[in-house]
Amino acid sequence: MKKSVFLGALTVAGLAAGAAAAGTLDDVKARGTLNCGVSTGLAGFSTPDANGEWQGFDVAVCRAVAAAVLDDPMAVEFVPTTGQTRFTALASGEIDLLARNTTWTFSRDNDLKFEFVGVNYYDGQGFMAPRELGVSSAKDLDGATVCIQTGTTTELNLADFFRSNNISYEPVPIETNAEAQQQYLAGACDVYTTDASGLAATRATFENPGDHVLLPEIISKEPLGPLVRHGDNEWGDIARWTLNALIAAEELGITSANIEELSAGTDNPEINRLLGTEGELGAMIGLDSDWAKRAIMAGGNYGELFEKNIGESTPIGLARGLNAQWTDGGLIYAPPFR
Repeated sequence: MKKSVFLGALTVAGLAAGAAAAGTLDDVKARGTLNCGVSTGLAGFSTPDANGEWQGFDVAVCRAVAAAVLDDPMAVEFVPTTGQTRFTALASGEIDLLARNTTWTFSRDNDLKFEFVGVNYYDGQGFMAPRELGVSSAKDLDGATVCIQTGTTTELNLADFFRSNNISYEPVPIETNAEAQQQYLAGACDVYTTDASGLAATRATFENPGDHVLLPEIISKEPLGPLVRHGDNEWGDIARWTLNALIAAEELGITSANIEELSAGTDNPEINRLLGTEGELGAMIGLDSDWAKRAIMAGGNYGELFEKNIGESTPIGLARGLNAQWTDGGLIYAPPFR
């Protein structure tokens, strides 16, 4: 008797999960827009331009998903979120996807009931200090005041680093990157700590970027990536494989310049499967055969998006480093499209 009750409960749970799984894709299609959570403004990653149009490396993920699902990379409602508000916005359903330089951690994946769909930037926490402070290492920061965003992994990392090096600090808690920048430039804190990419992005907006140094220490692993809610596997698959499509496109040599030509068919079966001229990959995730082609066309492949938004030729000036393709000694690697 107990067994049948248990199986009955499982069936109900399964049905509930099935209903949830259909939820987000159907909601996005019915709404006609993707609600995407981004930062309140981080140069190169997610920030509105002079016309109020959102631009950046994280923004590109939102646009690629919108292109795949809605056939329109501009059909995105961007929702600015802080380190404190981003998870509530996702959990409550206010946003469908969070693409906001967010670190994949055990507790966020499990305790907060989210699902990270991949890593679009491998990062690590660093420190920025005014050049005139004369500091050459984070280990010289004993007694320093440190600007730090609340609700982030950086808080715990900072405490761990100072404790393990037997030095002290005074935290200056701030809510947004803009506030951190303001406080730091006003001298309210000696140093600013966040992900190294965020420090580079922030420094690029300063009037005199050369007056500020990024210290050599990287004190943590910060794999940053987009995330969705637990329990919506189909939607998670769409977000995951859209990101993978951008990564695979770079590896396979598919660019915004040659994608039309390649989508007429090639002698490379994986390119054909990715661009929908062979196989039924789109149908497996509830989309048509051109979903990945549209995602790539939204802004280009992973490498194009990197160079355009945060690469060495931009004010942010980030080298590929760990974010090079695996074939070039980096960690960027997409599972096969087959």
